Amino acid sequence: MRFRQVHLDFHTSEAIPGIGSRFSKSQFQNMLRLGHVDSITVFSKCHHGCAYHPSEANEMHPHLAFDLLGEMIAAAHEIGVKTPVYLSAGLDEKLARRHPEWLIRDAEDRTRWVKDFMTPGYHEFCFNTPYLDILLAQIREVVTRYDADGIFLDIVGIRKCRCQYCVASLRNAGQDPRDEAAVAALGESIYLNYTRLVRETVDAVKPGLPVFHNSGHQRRGRRDLAHVNSHLELESLPTGGWGYDHFPLSARYAQTLGMEYLGMTGKFHTSWGEFGGYKHPNALRFETALSLAHGAKCSIGDQLHPSGFMDEATYALIGAAYSEVKAREPWCSGVASVADIAVLSLEAAWEACPDVRKSEDRTNLADAGAVRMLNEGHYLYDIVDAEADFGRYKVLILPDEVPVWPQLAEAIRSFTDNGGKILATGRSGLNPAGNAYMLDLGLDWKGASPYRPSYFRPDFTPGSLLPASYVMYGEGQQVELNGGRALGSREHPYFNRDVFTFCSHMHTPSAGEDNGPGMIESSNGIYMAWNVFSEYADNGHLILKEMVLHALGRLLPQPSLRCDLPARGIAILQYQGTENRYVNHLLYASPVLKGRVEVIEDIVPLRNVSVALRLPSSALVKRVYIAPSMEELPFDTEANGEISYTVPVLENHQMVILELA
Repeated sequence: MRFRQVHLDFHTSEAIPGIGSRFSKSQFQNMLRLGHVDSITVFSKCHHGCAYHPSEANEMHPHLAFDLLGEMIAAAHEIGVKTPVYLSAGLDEKLARRHPEWLIRDAEDRTRWVKDFMTPGYHEFCFNTPYLDILLAQIREVVTRYDADGIFLDIVGIRKCRCQYCVASLRNAGQDPRDEAAVAALGESIYLNYTRLVRETVDAVKPGLPVFHNSGHQRRGRRDLAHVNSHLELESLPTGGWGYDHFPLSARYAQTLGMEYLGMTGKFHTSWGEFGGYKHPNALRFETALSLAHGAKCSIGDQLHPSGFMDEATYALIGAAYSEVKAREPWCSGVASVADIAVLSLEAAWEACPDVRKSEDRTNLADAGAVRMLNEGHYLYDIVDAEADFGRYKVLILPDEVPVWPQLAEAIRSFTDNGGKILATGRSGLNPAGNAYMLDLGLDWKGASPYRPSYFRPDFTPGSLLPASYVMYGEGQQVELNGGRALGSREHPYFNRDVFTFCSHMHTPSAGEDNGPGMIESSNGIYMAWNVFSEYADNGHLILKEMVLHALGRLLPQPSLRCDLPARGIAILQYQGTENRYVNHLLYASPVLKGRVEVIEDIVPLRNVSVALRLPSSALVKRVYIAPSMEELPFDTEANGEISYTVPVLENHQMVILELA
């Protein structure tokens, strides 16, 4: 995979004339050079359903007079730029008008995306219909006729469908279309059959050609769905609704899967489909640096004007970021993350638990809150699933609602028997039925608290705060000590707020009585009685982070990395095995919410950033320098083996290289 990719959207209405009329080979090549682009995904077929080349498996756009796809591929290859080819798999508005019976239908016979044909927008196809044969023919045609460097298939994934074909399939199998579990199981089999047939279709012509199926979200805990792809492309446009916390969450899981992957952002002010919107160059500089720091290649989304003329402002903007990526590439390939902490993703736990209903929700706040806290605390961590080797880590976090079934309980027991520590919060540790506690953390669980909100009074000074009674907005748990010791207590309000008993504007104050432990430490770890991670993602209450940081300070007294970055700074350590060196990435930018869009505009330099690393005892550092400037950094080696150095200036992104003897 290349480092500097562009995903060139070209969803172009059949009502627009002069398609590709201003395309110029030299102008196309000049824009790719200006943007330092080394791979560009170009279109065979868009959401409107038209082909951008002569086609027997499809119909060429009615206002296109030449082979635009072929011209783009030839022009890009001439200057050494790769060309994966895009086909809209799930959407084809041309065919949707002709064959509405092939569309995905819900239980009320409504279509997906837009619910009827009077609303502007697209309609999604079911792959259990004759449409799949048409799509496979379109893929076969592209792979046969063009020198594609890969295939990108969009708007796909596991879907629930009750179209006439799916209803017939269920009834023929003796199942009830009203049965949600049966409909969900059919959706899984339809999707996996589609991915298998695509792979067979491609391999029959060009064995091993890269193929990626874009569902917009890589479900944590579904390794089988990841591995239907040759690589992963993590769609995460911060300004398009994903936010700046989303990519680290996806990436910290993706890197554990051992697959090549890239981070996909966009040049747009908001999101896909936008013409005339541009980010500040500093935003793309930060977003591409964030990909590199997480071991990913980069992809930036653009949208080609219907005329085929490449926008110079866009490629100057992209070039500002990709010129920096190009200089950093030698230190960013073939890396493995270094982590002290594993966060067992709540999404992944729900996927793996045999007795928990599988959630279709793309996100959960617990995972996002854990990522935000650990980034702000500058800890080294991975997001893992239940198949991960917990023994690689020193601390395992179970955020908020992780159910524990027998196999997981045994893996956790083995982890703690070998010295690992657990940090569990809220309902994490309960069995799937939610009626028994499965972890040995020095407590007995007595059920959910009847009070909401409740209060926590720490027995320690919580970071920058002072000891006090802190409101906990969400559900709390009632626990008692059984071998552990309290690090703070729960307090109830005088009463819950209702129409007959309420106090002040929001909630009733604490009655000031100790109602049992709220944070418990045992030989195996620490438990907190509230959903602290999801609450932090929801409202950012500082006490929640200070509780977690205090716990991690006790569970991990000697972390592998310490630094004095501000909370919005990011510190990551990668190991580049082929070069026998560590790469310490330091990033700093501060997104600002402007209306509904989170933007980066100003990059404020930081000076004299101090870093201390604890590398494996076998790692003997012979040289420390900044890349790509190659500036040597003085460093100290302490008696305990800790390596320390100071980075004179951090402006957006700095890489410190530690070469080993």
